Amino acid sequence: MKNPVAWVLCALAFTASTAFGVEVNVYSAREEALIKPLLDRFTQKTEIKVNLVTGEADALLVRLISEGRNTPADIFITVDAGRLHRAKQEGMLQPLGDPALEQMVPAQYRDPDGYWIGLSRRARVIFYAKGRIDPADLSTYENLADPKWKKRICVRSSDNIYNQSLVASLIAADGEAATESWARALVANMARSPQGGDRDQMTAVAAGQCDLAIVNTYYYGVMLNNTADPGQRKAAEQVSLFWPNQADRGAHVNVSGAGVTRHAQRRDEALRLLAFLLTSDAQQWYADANYEYPIREEIASRILGSWGPFKADPLNLSVLGDLNPQAVKLMDRAGWR
Repeated sequence: MKNPVAWVLCALAFTASTAFGVEVNVYSAREEALIKPLLDRFTQKTEIKVNLVTGEADALLVRLISEGRNTPADIFITVDAGRLHRAKQEGMLQPLGDPALEQMVPAQYRDPDGYWIGLSRRARVIFYAKGRIDPADLSTYENLADPKWKKRICVRSSDNIYNQSLVASLIAADGEAATESWARALVANMARSPQGGDRDQMTAVAAGQCDLAIVNTYYYGVMLNNTADPGQRKAAEQVSLFWPNQADRGAHVNVSGAGVTRHAQRRDEALRLLAFLLTSDAQQWYADANYEYPIREEIASRILGSWGPFKADPLNLSVLGDLNPQAVKLMDRAGWR
């Protein structure tokens, strides 16, 4: 079918009686609140019950491996292309074999061999202190190695897959030697030892502990719209987002994504669920509820649009998985703890 969107809508238009009593099992590294509302909508539309198991990404992958062909999981949802690549390398995914489904996802955000697709995009960019930093002084990720930023940068630890994938993207762009020199300089420019999550980095900037931080954009949206914790909202209001490398390759972008498990017992239902997660309504929900960029770039969002247009690095994200071992070793040699 030439129109993949139309194909998805047709797939979802099966009668309720066709799907009645059918289930699909999902292992998700996404928090329940960030995925269950969409799964509930899928059930309402199709009457296919979704059994959800959530947990830490690495623990869920270990579980998949240990369960082997006895796993109940039909779909594996996780964050970061590095983890999706790892699941593929461990033999835990099968080719989707669905051209219409894959056509809905830009090539850079899906596995070139067809084992996984991105569902939403998250950019990892620079945040700076309003009033203390002139954005004209910012330019690229590479510029963060400049001595002028000595003791002024906050970032989480090298254990974090988001940082590992950022470093892998730098290896792809600049080579391993140059990236190691960059990492050593970045460590020298850190205002404190890496600690906490992304929200902690922005809070530290707001508190004056550092002037710059490397953070995923959706945390900014979460903090700005946090009604339960006024302190987080106040902190977010004291920082601004800067899009790096706009004059060359573009900002580093990663994905949350999914694949059908190797031993899925409900492959057809799994593919229908993946198709649903790419519909306009589901993609809009990612933007409005999770503050993540839709994988389908034509979906607009007022909140995300207010952060301005940006150029994304066109690197195929499977490369981040290929280069992950080099990135981890490089960060260790550079003293990034």
